Amino acid sequence: MLRRRFKLRSIIICLVIIVVAISLFITDVLVSNTISDQIMDDQEEKALTVARIVAESETVQQSLAEETPENIQVFANDIRSTSGVLFIVVMDMNGIRYSHPNADLVGLPFEGEDEANALMGQEYSSISKGTLETSLRSFTPVMSEDNEQLGAVAVGISLENVEQTLDESHKNLIIGSLFGIITGIIGALLIANYIKKILYGLEPFTIAKTFEERNTMLQSVREGIIAVDKDARITLVNKSGLQLFAKAGLKNDPIGMEITEYMPRNGLEEVLQTGNSELDSELTINGMSFVVNRTPLIVDNQIIGAISTFRDKTEVNEMAKQLSGVKLYAEALRSQSHEVMNKFHVILGLVRNRSYEELSHYIRELVDHKNNEIGIVTRNIKDPVLAGFLIGKLSYARENGITLNIINETDIPSPKSSDTTHELITILGNLIDNVIEALTVSKSNQIDVKLSYDQGSLKLQVEDTGPGIKRQHLAHIFEKGFSTKGKNRGYGLFLVKNSMDKLGGNFTVDSFQGEGTVFTMDIPYEIEVNGID
Repeated sequence: MLRRRFKLRSIIICLVIIVVAISLFITDVLVSNTISDQIMDDQEEKALTVARIVAESETVQQSLAEETPENIQVFANDIRSTSGVLFIVVMDMNGIRYSHPNADLVGLPFEGEDEANALMGQEYSSISKGTLETSLRSFTPVMSEDNEQLGAVAVGISLENVEQTLDESHKNLIIGSLFGIITGIIGALLIANYIKKILYGLEPFTIAKTFEERNTMLQSVREGIIAVDKDARITLVNKSGLQLFAKAGLKNDPIGMEITEYMPRNGLEEVLQTGNSELDSELTINGMSFVVNRTPLIVDNQIIGAISTFRDKTEVNEMAKQLSGVKLYAEALRSQSHEVMNKFHVILGLVRNRSYEELSHYIRELVDHKNNEIGIVTRNIKDPVLAGFLIGKLSYARENGITLNIINETDIPSPKSSDTTHELITILGNLIDNVIEALTVSKSNQIDVKLSYDQGSLKLQVEDTGPGIKRQHLAHIFEKGFSTKGKNRGYGLFLVKNSMDKLGGNFTVDSFQGEGTVFTMDIPYEIEVNGID
């Protein structure tokens, strides 16, 4: 059974309403109690104040001393009307009333049974019911100038008035609370919409799922990945990256470090500054070479960080070798298949014409030529990969109407490293392809490739009878992208120079317009043990 997932907006609104409601309820309870106590204190203070005013009145003191209640009744009723209290009762030391709102009760004993302490000189308040309703009563003694007690004054305030005041205060609190809840709901809606906008309308469970998927994806790729924020501090390194960097001798826990502290000359700081990507660059860390891509992370036209991928160059080289081998093999098969089809067409024509003697002579020439051509290459070049490559180029040149001569001045032993074979194929392949393309528009169409080995040095020479290279172009032919044949060209000789630099060789170029060009290369060449037969 799947758990129901609530939307972020619903969660925020419910949470805000609950928090606001609980807060307002607690506030209402606390404030109500405080206001209730305050109102009671205020009413009690009011009653005591009125009682003191009456008790200190000369009229009251004199009337009690002379036992003439007539003047007190009038005076007390005037004060009661002015102050708004329920009653003012002045009594003598025997508890006999000298004043009361009901004139018929004047002269009768005070009722309520809470006046005894007042007649003993104490000042206090109490809640009791007498001839009127239940009220808040405040008592104060009446003293003469000689400090002799003459009687007491009781002032009562209706509890109904107190409760009414409390109800009005509580009503105001409830209105304020409702306003607070409404304000909280509106605020919750605004906050929920704002947060959802920031999160691009995604719900939390969707964000969590996306984060898990992204993290799994980053950890599963073979390339090393490292990301930095806008301050060039490392925020992410995947498992493959940690493994690659560990091989290069870097620390295992780089999160939070500045990228320059962890990996000097990394190139990410330049990407953060310029906002330009750098693709397929080469980076060497402690002698280990990587193929690196660097890209800025841009959100709302602001650079918030950068990310870089790392691939061990050894793996890239191995893949390139495999691809090159497949390509060369496919080209050789294609060239040879075209060549064979042409030969079959000749044979078919001779058969149909019943020219059997010419057919026999033609087939004999084909067999002798093929055996001689392949035999020369395989007999003198001991590296089968390089030999197969040159045999493929012979067929490719013949297909384009070009005469390609492979001249082995000495036996060529197999190299100690397969990397050397890969670079030699890059050098010879690009030179031969360039010449074949140039000779297709030339009257003379011959290429001579000479190879010789002598005491750790391999000498290569590629000579053609093409149109030659203009003198003003000779200084630029090895630059990346330079070409006189149009756009998106100019990579062949650039790759030749890179391969020569990797092998540590040197070369010269002699070119004469209308006569041809000669590329001469001298390359250090370590051979396998027993590399020469």
